[in-house]
Amino acid sequence: MKFIKTNWIGIAVCLLVAVPSWFLGKLLPTVGGPVFSIVIGMLIALVWKEKGRADSGIKFTSKYILQSAVVLLGFGLNLNVIAKTGVQSLPIILCTITTSLLLAFVMQKVLRTSGNTATLVGVGSSICGGSAIAATAPVIKANDDEVAQAISVIFFYNVIAAILFPIFGHAIGMSTTTGEAFGIFAGTAVNDTSSVTAAASTWDSMWKLGTQTLDKAVTVKLTRTLAIIPITLVLALLTARKEKLAGTASENTFSFKRAFPMFILWFILMSVITTVAVRFGVPIAFFNPLKELSKFFIIIAMGAIGLNSNIIKLIKTGEKPLLIGAICWVGITSVSLVMQRVMGLW
Repeated sequence: MKFIKTNWIGIAVCLLVAVPSWFLGKLLPTVGGPVFSIVIGMLIALVWKEKGRADSGIKFTSKYILQSAVVLLGFGLNLNVIAKTGVQSLPIILCTITTSLLLAFVMQKVLRTSGNTATLVGVGSSICGGSAIAATAPVIKANDDEVAQAISVIFFYNVIAAILFPIFGHAIGMSTTTGEAFGIFAGTAVNDTSSVTAAASTWDSMWKLGTQTLDKAVTVKLTRTLAIIPITLVLALLTARKEKLAGTASENTFSFKRAFPMFILWFILMSVITTVAVRFGVPIAFFNPLKELSKFFIIIAMGAIGLNSNIIKLIKTGEKPLLIGAICWVGITSVSLVMQRVMGLW
């Protein structure tokens, strides 16, 4: 009861944004429900500054409803397909992560800005947006302002990617008869899980591919998300060494539980259930309603993320972090496309 009392208003607002966005996405699949939901949420946020009792429900929706959407995508995915996709995308993932972290480091030196902010933007751009920032921030002892600024930068480019990537993918000639090429592109080049799912859902809607692109993109993205663990571990060791040399060493704040997104395990469990069920004769179409529910959950979460945005404040106060984010984003996108071309994926 306490949960319902605390969150129902925010969840209801997100639903009010999501329902018309769902229908608009059906009418205009070239835009897609997730993009409509983000934009409507952002427009509302411009005039609705103080969310009061709705705030906790909106935050719950943006995080946990999105994670639930990813978990539901596990239904209908065979474990063999997941493993194959992960291995296929691994070289691209390693190259994009390395590119982003190096660019963030170089730009921090060039612009002489906060090392913590640059690190958070680099990690958020290359791995999984807000989740990577949340896992990394306590490890490098980032303050609230640095965390907020990095998350705002990632969100800004997430919105751009969700809207423009499907148009860009078509313009450069990615296949419209299968979701493989664009799914790998979205999964490796878009910052956060939210915009990966939004861009992939839009591509599926544009070319009537069911959930082909979404399945591929989410699997690639979750493979990429696993990089949180080694990255945060290395940063924890570097921070501890730096503090030791400076004589300010404190208790190690690295937490495996914090670093590892547990919803990945649930995603894998759902795919195990699917694999076993299909082996025992259950038709794959049996899981279609759950995948449709997943797509609706994505639209709800996009509305919440839009409602949480403050684009005007970001543009006014975050010039250097925005520039670092832009360079990391362009670098990741370029490397992803080059690697896919080299590997013959598009």
